[in-house]
Amino acid sequence: MDTENLKIQIKTFFGLEEILAEEIRKLGGSNVEVKNRAVNCEGDLGFLYKINYSARTALKILVPLLTFKAWDENRFYDKLFDFPWDEIMTVDQTFAIDTTIYSDRFSHSQFMSQKMKDAIVDFFKFKYNKRPSVDTQQPEIKLHLHIDRELVTISLDSSGDALFKRGYRKEQGEAPINEVLASGMLQLAGWDGKGNFLDPMCGSGTLLIEAAMIAMDLPAQTFRRKFGFQNWLNYDEELFKTIKEVRLNRVREFTGKIVGYDIDANMLHASRINIEAAEMEDVIEVKEQDFFESKKDLFPLLMVFNPPYDERIVINDDEFYAKIGDTFKKNYPNTLAWLISSDLDSMKRIGLRPSRKIKLFNGKLECRFMQFEMYEGTKKIHKLEGREGDS
Repeated sequence: MDTENLKIQIKTFFGLEEILAEEIRKLGGSNVEVKNRAVNCEGDLGFLYKINYSARTALKILVPLLTFKAWDENRFYDKLFDFPWDEIMTVDQTFAIDTTIYSDRFSHSQFMSQKMKDAIVDFFKFKYNKRPSVDTQQPEIKLHLHIDRELVTISLDSSGDALFKRGYRKEQGEAPINEVLASGMLQLAGWDGKGNFLDPMCGSGTLLIEAAMIAMDLPAQTFRRKFGFQNWLNYDEELFKTIKEVRLNRVREFTGKIVGYDIDANMLHASRINIEAAEMEDVIEVKEQDFFESKKDLFPLLMVFNPPYDERIVINDDEFYAKIGDTFKKNYPNTLAWLISSDLDSMKRIGLRPSRKIKLFNGKLECRFMQFEMYEGTKKIHKLEGREGDS
């Protein structure tokens, strides 16, 4: 493997590709190319370590090893048997294979995964008279098989466990938002740690913790114990240690406030446990508060939240969303508010025209991430005042 010029593919969620591409550019990636739910780039081994440790909207980071065309299972097996697997792993290491197939010719992912496993095992048996073991739970080497029609791509998964598993979530809410999605939403909303942040329906605290990590420029995987690349034959422990130190030295002090409300005491308990696990008790404040009875007390303020919707929590949707709109209009003047929901009909009950609307997915649910701008007086007056202030 050429460690000076690695071709890298970084997976993300639909709608976050541009955010991820910007992150990769800032971290020093070259030849950055935006794909569907992925970003391709190039970099050296140190860069690979750095993006695993720091990129907030990356789900997993793959390094392609081998690409070829196969028209039948025999050619597929032969190409894999001929690959020098002992340059990637030892016979004593466990491995597992993730498989994604978009092909009429090879439609059975489990069968192709088994065929790839056989080729790797046979390679070691032939060369060393010994066979490596498969471990689907905690493999030391994680491989990724992707087949698109006849095109086969085999990649090494440098991350190991998916990168949304940050290591701070000890308690789950009824409908927790994925950490990568939460960070992507915050970046789409323009949160950069300047000003104050409110999540008025904070659940188990994911948006709050991700907001604090962005505000402090804390690397996304600060609390993670293990990465896939640490089991690779070319793992450079000193290099990774240096990269972590450099990144942690960039952590900055945050002077604003990050606040979460919820009306459910159990949820607040869960969020406090997670906030403590993320060592953020001094940065994040959570309190039992009904958003519909709250008033704005932080200036300036960005609000981002994930209200109940659809299959997750049973509520009277129309009435609930109408109350969100009323609270926005009456109690939160001069505020930028973003919320995500899959309940597009009920969102109309908010009674405000969204100024931005972005399609995202929360799990399998197609959602809209919407921005609402609340002004005192009309938008026109506000814009005029803004112009006078600029002149």
